[in-house]
Amino acid sequence: MTAFHPTPLHATGASPGAIRLMPSSDTLHAAANAGVDDTPVAQDTLGAMIATLEEDIVFGRLHPRERLVEDELMERFGVKRHVVRDALAALDRLGLVERRKNVGAVVRSFSVQEVTELYEVRGMLETEAARRIDLQRVPAHLDRLIAIQQQHDAAVAAGDARMVFRVNLAFHRELFSLCSNQTLQKAIAEFARQTHPIRFASLVSAEYRERARQEHWQMIEALKAGDIDALVALCASHLLPSRDAYLNAQQYRG
Repeated sequence: MTAFHPTPLHATGASPGAIRLMPSSDTLHAAANAGVDDTPVAQDTLGAMIATLEEDIVFGRLHPRERLVEDELMERFGVKRHVVRDALAALDRLGLVERRKNVGAVVRSFSVQEVTELYEVRGMLETEAARRIDLQRVPAHLDRLIAIQQQHDAAVAAGDARMVFRVNLAFHRELFSLCSNQTLQKAIAEFARQTHPIRFASLVSAEYRERARQEHWQMIEALKAGDIDALVALCASHLLPSRDAYLNAQQYRG
């Protein structure tokens, strides 16, 4: 088997002070608790494997209901079976795959009702967080939020969907950190993570990426102006394209 060399999940060639992008904290936590050798190399390999498969699902390279075959993953990543099983268990905990008796692991698929309900909850959480933003905290965070969005601009311009995905997560994490309710922040992150497999149809669309880029700047302008009502409306509408794109894709997929 060919050894798997993890690809660093951060921006390359970035200017000094740029935001360094790493696998999500959920991904790293899953790797750290997968029950394998806890040396840094072992954890880095497993974490990178989980992150790579996560991106394969997010970007539609692995389709809903597609089976993940252990032997194929062993060959692809150059790892032993127990590492593959640890990775699949972590992806199961992250809600990206389902493990079925006598079938194995398959990419999770969502019913119309599940997608609708998940996005209803995300809308309630994110608009409430926007309403609770403390405008007095905005000046201290604004430069960082703008710096992240400038990286998002560059990723969109380059057509780098993978980097768009990572920077988008960083943008929303920074935005909702302006809400002082940390439990609400955690709930937003959890439900956003649950919808990662739903977002592939929009992330691969250049039109959607550009729309999201523009809406991010509108959010920044709303923060500058102290216009919470405008921010709440933007947060609500910002979620809809990824929901609708997934449902449309599933309709054609059957």
